[in-house]
Amino acid sequence: MAKTKFPSVFDIPKDIKTNGLKPIYYIFGEDTFSFDYAKEVLDKAITPKLASEFDKETFYGSKTNYADIVSAASTFPFGDGKKFLIVKNAEKPKDKDKLADYAKSPSEFTVLLLFHEGTITKPESEPFKTLTKLGEIFESKEMKGDALIEWVKSYVKENDKTISDENAQLLIDIVGENRSLIELQLEKIFLFLNDKKDITLESIQQLATELKQFNIFDLINAVGRKDKAKALEIAFNLYDSGTEIIQIIAMLNRYFTALAKINELTAMKLSVQEAARIVGTHQYYYKDYLDARKRYSDKEITNAFRALFNADLSIKTSSLDEKTVITILIADIIAD
Repeated sequence: MAKTKFPSVFDIPKDIKTNGLKPIYYIFGEDTFSFDYAKEVLDKAITPKLASEFDKETFYGSKTNYADIVSAASTFPFGDGKKFLIVKNAEKPKDKDKLADYAKSPSEFTVLLLFHEGTITKPESEPFKTLTKLGEIFESKEMKGDALIEWVKSYVKENDKTISDENAQLLIDIVGENRSLIELQLEKIFLFLNDKKDITLESIQQLATELKQFNIFDLINAVGRKDKAKALEIAFNLYDSGTEIIQIIAMLNRYFTALAKINELTAMKLSVQEAARIVGTHQYYYKDYLDARKRYSDKEITNAFRALFNADLSIKTSSLDEKTVITILIADIIAD
């Protein structure tokens, strides 16, 4: 059976403009940032239609059931207008058949917004089958790669600023892929820039300094300099600050993959900008990659890949403490 494809949560504004407000918006996925976006969009569209503040109410699926939610949705509003009901943890109630029945004949005065954290494992079951048929399910996917870069550029443009692709990638590498955190840090950069329009390397570096904690570039630089003590300090700091060990391994794997390409790129006599783009770094940092390549022989790079493989294997198959795995990893990469 083909996998069901759902429209994106970011299609909601266009859908409202084309079809008007739907009686139900069922939004599922891992990206809670998009939940906030959907709530903001619908809040903006519905609030002018509310005659009383009592006609806006929030329910929690972990504390109530669909019978009560449907009852509230079917009750007339206090004023002569719409009702706006928000349901969090919509995946929790057991009596989902009640929502399916309601969806077939919803109240004309109520807009029901439901947030389902996680995936829909059985889209052919109810209420998802009925909601899908009515076009009332939207997916909230986590953005990654080029899509996330485009979102950063779009958000920056909405705030009357500009940012290049490589600076957007640099920002993501420093802050992480959580859009709520990226948005928060961009707001800080906007304040830092004041009337200036372009988000430059300088402004991003200023942000990194203000965060007052190590980032993955600090780890890469320490490893590149073969500073074992500093690399361990930074790796532990990253881990204690919430960076998963698998992310540390992935970034170091990406780093040594880049180092392995340096000699070939140098022989091709590419521009710094083009070479930096190929290895996946900012041109400002490319000189550090060149210096690191002089310190690491081909054999040492091969050993680094082996150490990274062993660390990944240890996480998946052994009971070793993750900080011990990090210690062994750094020690194997930067051998005495």
